[in-house]
Amino acid sequence: MVSCSENVQRVPFSSVNIETVYSDSISIRAIEIMGNSLAFAANKGAFGTVDFSTGKIRTNIQKYHTGIPAFRAIAHTSSDFFMLSIESPALLYKTGDNGQMELVYKEEGEGVFYDSMTFLNDMDGIAMGHTVDGCLSVIITSDGGKSWSKLPCSQLPEGIEGEGAFAASNTNIKTIGNNIWMATTAGRILFSSDKGKTWKTYRTPIINNEPTEGIYSIDFYDENLGVAFGGDYTKPENAMANKAITTDGGKTWKLLANGKQPGYKSCVQFVPNSNGKELIAVGFTGISYSYDMGESWKELSDESFYTIRFQNDSVAYAAGKNRIAKLVFK
Repeated sequence: MVSCSENVQRVPFSSVNIETVYSDSISIRAIEIMGNSLAFAANKGAFGTVDFSTGKIRTNIQKYHTGIPAFRAIAHTSSDFFMLSIESPALLYKTGDNGQMELVYKEEGEGVFYDSMTFLNDMDGIAMGHTVDGCLSVIITSDGGKSWSKLPCSQLPEGIEGEGAFAASNTNIKTIGNNIWMATTAGRILFSSDKGKTWKTYRTPIINNEPTEGIYSIDFYDENLGVAFGGDYTKPENAMANKAITTDGGKTWKLLANGKQPGYKSCVQFVPNSNGKELIAVGFTGISYSYDMGESWKELSDESFYTIRFQNDSVAYAAGKNRIAKLVFK
């Protein structure tokens, strides 16, 4: 007797159920799934967690002297949570031993503005920001986030005047293994295969003629397959040269659905367990979905979100203006 089993064919999503799980008068652009909870940080110094099992919300306010930082980048290891504020002074906090957040990095100066942060593993982390003194601002840690150092411009590709990243969804950086991809407002991809020691630059065809244009978000399904999404938030209906795909690890890119909706989106993510075929893109213009690697798209909802993360292949959490919501795709 011979038996064989086939992989169950995934059925494309046709709808999404949206349930608000947390609301407050803040702008939330950074969320991370940490085990059985969702961590977030926002403007007005706000940060906290949502427990998936109980729905319990824990919130706090981080002040710095008399100021209140605005957070748009967060990250985590298996033991610690990190959050990074945007403008000078840029403030990077990690979970402290006494229950309080501990300041582990501070940077002041003209042009200082940080956009995105992530960890490659429990020891190595990276954050990126706008160009200062001729190159992008890149800080790294190799001791689990206890200490951070800024890479010298001699170690990074030459910058472009005004180049930075959009602090729109904390998805300007993607890491897989030792590989790091960073996407910029100039439509470039900076790539490192050795945890940030050496870098190469790759060009994408994403539109970047205006300060409000460029790559807003990237995601990679594996070391070869990646997508970049952007456009112009001031002209969100413009769908020319705002989304692209790579199948060779970011070396070369081709435009997707050029001139076809969706236009501007602030965050794109591969759907888990979809063999890289399914994508969700969110923005203040709504939620769009592709079942064919971005060749065609369908709008599932016009509800506004800035950023999204998947818990599994049908449940995600999204955040935006004044709320965090649970999204169930069907």
